[in-house]
Amino acid sequence: MGSLPFGATPQALDPEAIAGDSRAVLDFLADYYRDVDKYPVQPSDLKPGRLRDLIPSAAPEWGEPMEEVLDDVRQDILPGLTHWQSPRFFAYFPANASAAGLAGEMLSSGLNVVPFAWAASPAATELEGVVVDCMGALLGLPPRFLFSGGGGGVLHGSTCEAVVCTLVAARDRALSVLGHAAITRLVVYASDQTHATFQKGARIVGIPPPNFRVLPTSAASGYGLPAAAVRAAADRDAARGMVPLYLCATVGTTGLGAVDPVRELAGVARRHGMWLHVDAAYAGSAAICPEFRCHLDGAELADSVSMNPHKWLLTNMDCCCLWVASPSSLTDALSTDPEYLKNVAGAAANKTSAAAIDYKDWQLPLSRRFRAIKLWVVLRRYGAAGLRAHIRRHVTSAEWFEKAVAADERFEVVVQRKFSLVCFRLRPRFQGDGAVDENNRKILEAVNTSGRAFLTHFVVDGRFIIRLAIGGAKTELCHVRDVWELLQQKAADVLQQ
Repeated sequence: MGSLPFGATPQALDPEAIAGDSRAVLDFLADYYRDVDKYPVQPSDLKPGRLRDLIPSAAPEWGEPMEEVLDDVRQDILPGLTHWQSPRFFAYFPANASAAGLAGEMLSSGLNVVPFAWAASPAATELEGVVVDCMGALLGLPPRFLFSGGGGGVLHGSTCEAVVCTLVAARDRALSVLGHAAITRLVVYASDQTHATFQKGARIVGIPPPNFRVLPTSAASGYGLPAAAVRAAADRDAARGMVPLYLCATVGTTGLGAVDPVRELAGVARRHGMWLHVDAAYAGSAAICPEFRCHLDGAELADSVSMNPHKWLLTNMDCCCLWVASPSSLTDALSTDPEYLKNVAGAAANKTSAAAIDYKDWQLPLSRRFRAIKLWVVLRRYGAAGLRAHIRRHVTSAEWFEKAVAADERFEVVVQRKFSLVCFRLRPRFQGDGAVDENNRKILEAVNTSGRAFLTHFVVDGRFIIRLAIGGAKTELCHVRDVWELLQQKAADVLQQ
């Protein structure tokens, strides 16, 4: 498509323009993924502000051809990206993409409906209900979390949103009995391995920061949260007149991939009437494989469960599944019903059909994306068997890497691997070696600045460790072998120095 003629008004949804621009972008992306392994995974020689010197700071007066836009993306944008879809990206946790995920995203963006209420887009709302039930069944969640079993689910953008919504629900459930002045007495519990988003969420919903209990974990518990520690803390708080409100159990912590004992924690939560949330953002995807469902044992006693298909289940950003056992707890805290959102047809349908859900009452914002069609396309295209093979391929690669690290006397595995995250470090060369942390930092920096791989770190018990998170859609065992060779090479260089 050429530039717009002088003085022309853009025909924003012209079918020919849609076909031409989309075809150009798809060709561009196909070329990108064909060659993504050739890019440095992370740019190492760039400084903040580089892009401002390369691209215009103001919009052009007249529209430009898509080809020119893509040329600038190729020349100015790609060199400054961290390539999350590179097969040599092992940092953070994966952010999966796939051909089906892209197709689903195109449908979501292309149809561009806003299904905040059933009447606003009935099929979009109903598809979401079907998809979250399907996803929950695939994970082996208890029936009480499915619409078919009296619970229900919703698609959010991130775990952060799910956390805030469940905290609001727990807060309002408690304050409806205690009165709003009691908010200063509410207490939230989590481990020192729990994602920091829970502390942020607690602040957002008005829980005083001193009322957030960060309970210690240790190697003895595999860095899972001991139920005895929660019980002792909650008993102390209750004796002081505080109100234990909310407990987070994590399946696959960010730093180490640790798993909290969900069933034992559920017993403590029930004893004090706490809301129990199971955060399985990363590792929840593994539960589609029967051999990993043991890590969700006890989830039937929880109030809510969340996981992110956009992390490890081939669904492009963004997509977070949240299931609740009592939808009314969520909707009572989050619902709004202004006159301008009322609809005669929608109101009538809500009175006669359980499928007529207003998802605006399950989330923080009013507006929302049609995420359901994206996850639905992924499930349809790859099927349960294909998705299980995707997960197992990465776990097998992680098993190989863990054994390789353990077999090298220079390195040690810090915590036993449970999924596809391996945490390791260079061993101290002698007792009390104070340089070991600095040497591990140097190894990590050398690997990342090489452009040949990208890893991240964590600190546990005062020790600097290196994390290798396997989960990229294009990552194969050969890429894991390559990064191990690179690590060995950089370790030899650092030790020689």
